Amino acid sequence: MTGSPLPTKKRDWQRLIEDLGLRPSKGRGQNFLHDPAVIHRIVKEAGVTADDHVLEIGPGLGILTHALLERAGRVSAIELDSTLARHLESTFGGRANFALHTGDALKADLSAIAGGKPIKVVANLPYSAAAAIIQHILESEIELVSATVMVQREVGERLLAAPPNMSILSVATQVYATGNIVFIVPPDVFLPPPKIESAVVTLVPHDAPLLAPHQRPQFFRLVNGGFRHKRKNIANSLADETRHGKGEIASVLESVDIDPARRAQTLTVPEWLALNDAWPWTGEAA
Repeated sequence: MTGSPLPTKKRDWQRLIEDLGLRPSKGRGQNFLHDPAVIHRIVKEAGVTADDHVLEIGPGLGILTHALLERAGRVSAIELDSTLARHLESTFGGRANFALHTGDALKADLSAIAGGKPIKVVANLPYSAAAAIIQHILESEIELVSATVMVQREVGERLLAAPPNMSILSVATQVYATGNIVFIVPPDVFLPPPKIESAVVTLVPHDAPLLAPHQRPQFFRLVNGGFRHKRKNIANSLADETRHGKGEIASVLESVDIDPARRAQTLTVPEWLALNDAWPWTGEAA
């Protein structure tokens, strides 16, 4: 048994927002999808089947949730907004394959939600926290099959950027996963419509981790140091941010075939990994 059926037309979605007394929050990045064609394509691109446990973050009014429940074996949803959480529980609480977790996705124990089994993430992420949520997912200890998420187009492009346009975000994403932008979404399929385009991105973890968990803190200290002064070359930036002199740093860079005159945004993920392996970490306080 389920609650009241969801709307099927834009005007009815707008009425539901009004009936719930919602004022979509820019601070929480709340833009609600209402176009069933976009929902259908997201679910299709995610390859959701009855064998899947799906994690949805920021389900909002539930249009994507409904589609996922029709396809997936189980859907676990995390919703921060208490009004939306009550609406979701009223609408889907009677479904045996639905579980709602109320709270902040950035603080959620994703391993506990996954229950030690493979899980797919499918979500229209809140714009304000999309990048942070993606990092939380990738850095968690869940057995992630894939993540198919909608984000701001600019964020999607930064996640998957290549040299010479790398950033801390692109390195932090690509060290865990490969991905691609599967389609662009116009503003008019949302209520309220944002001022920018969105992108649906699919990320698939590497078959074998490129970093062991214990290596992550030092790796990201190195990457952060390299990007701290983006207008400087990599040797100068690292010299400013570590205890090592420029000459020593230049020697380390050259030992892994990285020109010290290059800038951080031109380095590939394999080059950052090689630099991390060669870095003189003993006594380092980067």
